[in-house]
Amino acid sequence: MMTTNDVAKVFDTVLSIPSMNDVVKIDLKISRKNVLLLNHVIERGLSAKDNDKPSILMTSIQEENLQELKLLGEECLQKAGLIELSEKLSVLGDTIK
Repeated sequence: MMTTNDVAKVFDTVLSIPSMNDVVKIDLKISRKNVLLLNHVIERGLSAKDNDKPSILMTSIQEENLQELKLLGEECLQKAGLIELSEKLSVLGDTIK
C-alpha cells in the first residue's frame, strides 16, 4: 500500500518529465454548453472549499500551473462568446446559496 507521501512523489516525478512543460496545440471543437461546463469544472476545482480535501495531485501542482488552467477556462469562454452569460449564471448561482 502506498502512502500519501509516496503518491505525491510519483505525481511529482511524472510532472517533472522534461517534455511535460512543452506547449501543445489542441484543435478542439466542443459545444458552447460544454465550454460553460468545462469552465465551471475548472473554477470549482481551483476554488475547493477548506472542508474539501484536495487531491494529492492538486496539492503538488504549482500555483503558476493552476493560474494557467484558470486562464484556459476563461479563454474558452471568450472564444465561444460566453463570458457575459457565464458571469450572469455565476451571479444567479450565488444568489441561490
